Amino acid sequence: MACSKIFSGDLPELISEIIQYFRNDLSTLHSCILVNRLWCRLAIPLLWEDPFSMKPPKNYIIEIYLHNLNEDDKTKLSEHGINMELIPSNTFFNYPNFIKRLNTWKLICSIEKWVSAVKTLTTEEQFANYFMPETNFLSPLYPHFENITSLIYKSLFKMFIIDNEIKLNTFEIEIITDKDHDYFNDALELILQNSNFICNIKILKLYLSDTIIYPFYFQYPINDNALIKKHLSQIINLQQNLKKILFSSNNFSIYNSLLKNSNCSNTLNTIIFYSVNFKNMTVLYKIFDQLNVLESIHILYCYSLDTDFIQQIINLTKPFKLKSLFLDEVLQIDPLKSLLQKSGDFLENFGFGYGLGLYTSNESKQQLLELIIKYCTNIKFFDLPGFDDQNIYSAFELIKNVAQNLNYLSIDFCKLYDFYNYDTKLSSIVLRNLGQILPFKLEYLSLTLMINTNDFEIFLKNSQNTFIKKLLISNKMQGGIEVILPYIKKYIMKNNSIKYLAIMETFFENTTDIIFKSKDLFSLISLKDEVKEFGEHNIKVQNYYDLQIQVCEFIKEVD
Repeated sequence: MACSKIFSGDLPELISEIIQYFRNDLSTLHSCILVNRLWCRLAIPLLWEDPFSMKPPKNYIIEIYLHNLNEDDKTKLSEHGINMELIPSNTFFNYPNFIKRLNTWKLICSIEKWVSAVKTLTTEEQFANYFMPETNFLSPLYPHFENITSLIYKSLFKMFIIDNEIKLNTFEIEIITDKDHDYFNDALELILQNSNFICNIKILKLYLSDTIIYPFYFQYPINDNALIKKHLSQIINLQQNLKKILFSSNNFSIYNSLLKNSNCSNTLNTIIFYSVNFKNMTVLYKIFDQLNVLESIHILYCYSLDTDFIQQIINLTKPFKLKSLFLDEVLQIDPLKSLLQKSGDFLENFGFGYGLGLYTSNESKQQLLELIIKYCTNIKFFDLPGFDDQNIYSAFELIKNVAQNLNYLSIDFCKLYDFYNYDTKLSSIVLRNLGQILPFKLEYLSLTLMINTNDFEIFLKNSQNTFIKKLLISNKMQGGIEVILPYIKKYIMKNNSIKYLAIMETFFENTTDIIFKSKDLFSLISLKDEVKEFGEHNIKVQNYYDLQIQVCEFIKEVD
């Protein structure tokens, strides 16, 4: 009876609460739209909270937003060759009102994708796809391409800020290329003049590259971005209720802004440092000291974690609640030992970047693992790339030591750059020793190995008592999907011991030129029946990269 009332819409408050659980499950939300009007009305706002993060970006998003522009802005777009008569004339919802999260780089990418789509069309098709026949977009490097992209970018910001008075929950500013720099400069003045747009955001991400990337990937220092850095500091100073901030910049003025902004002292509870060089950064201890409700600090692939930086942390009178530490380099072991002695009990997410996995000495990696085993017993996420057949056993010891908390595990022992020397012996060691030490339940397990079927069967037998919600396997061998599928069916499908599955094979094809190739179970037409069979056993096969966790994105969502 209760179920029938839910589906008929008789319990709207309960339905609303249920649908909230699907906020990050886009396919389920799309299904909810089809149930009835109430379910549609509840699901649509969730789908459009962060529209530019959809994978892949959808062209219709830009078209729907263009429909919502005011008449003056539509006229400007018409003057630049866009046939506004072919933009949707009506929509069921006021979609701009739903946006809660905006990433500037993803917005630019979505606009460029929409604009550049016309370059592959005939003149007749161009006319039928929103552009006047005489408009010619030959390539993304063509000047008019940038002009129309910039105009749409500014128009959308104006629509969000002025016409709809949007108040964001999350604002992510990513400035990577010279074009990002120019586009965002155009919008900054509008943002700062209408501070309600950003004054109440809870999550702020600032990624400001110290180099700009031009076409063909030449890199040059940014010498003209003093103004944009000043404006980013102003954005921080405007904050009234900031809960979380991500820094990916080596600019001291931005950190000083946080220090000066007393509004953040009693609201900011999470700081994420991503790819920051801490060298000569001496103001951090002051920032940490003045933040009264800071509950988690995350250090992701940063540089210069040396004595000078760590001594600032040691001198703090408050606890330093380091929740995440992902390392790309180990300069000195002793400072890291001091850091883990002070903060090891707080550490939940730990891993190594490929830089450390490939280029740091085995002795340093061994010492580091021993420190983690000794001081960090609450690890929930462990990311392990590029180790050898000696310190892998220390990694096994760490997994056993934290098994009661471990929930996410990623192991990648295929060298990223040394394509011709894959260590099959190391892959065998992993498969023969990992299954029996896994906890009874894992949210996520990702294995990137050269898989021998005998070793793989041993792993599956030993891990039969572990439920894995998301299992990802990347087999670095040609034919690597077909050879392992029978074993997955035998040990996993029938036991229903996973919920989501992604399998990929990557290999090099020796022709006149060496070609890197990959195949994904999700998209292989020849294996569509196997994908369907998994679905019949309540195992959902997904695209490998859609299921794969990116550390920075994961950390942004954990608190």
